[in-house]
Amino acid sequence: MDEKNLKEIKEKIISEIEKTKKSVIEYREITKPIAPENAIGRISRMDAINNKSVAEAALRKAEEKLSKLKYVLTQIDEDDFGICLKCKKAIPLGRILLMPQSRHCVNCAS
Repeated sequence: MDEKNLKEIKEKIISEIEKTKKSVIEYREITKPIAPENAIGRISRMDAINNKSVAEAALRKAEEKLSKLKYVLTQIDEDDFGICLKCKKAIPLGRILLMPQSRHCVNCAS
């Protein structure tokens, strides 16, 4: 992979890390416990609990993505960066730019 592509990928990863960090902060705010003294109705409380559950799942996914992005950023200068871990073929640049945290080509990720 040439220097121009690596620079573009590195910028994309850094940008994704920043966006994902913001998402994690937002999800943590949403998933804070609902205080029982808050005067909301039973149905509203059930909605809030359901929404909290959905937000917690999104938080876990965002934290996982952030972890993978940080790892990939440390690996970008390695010789095997951009090579599928499974089949050892080059991962297309478009896939790397779309999902920089992915370490597998489309065929192996399926």
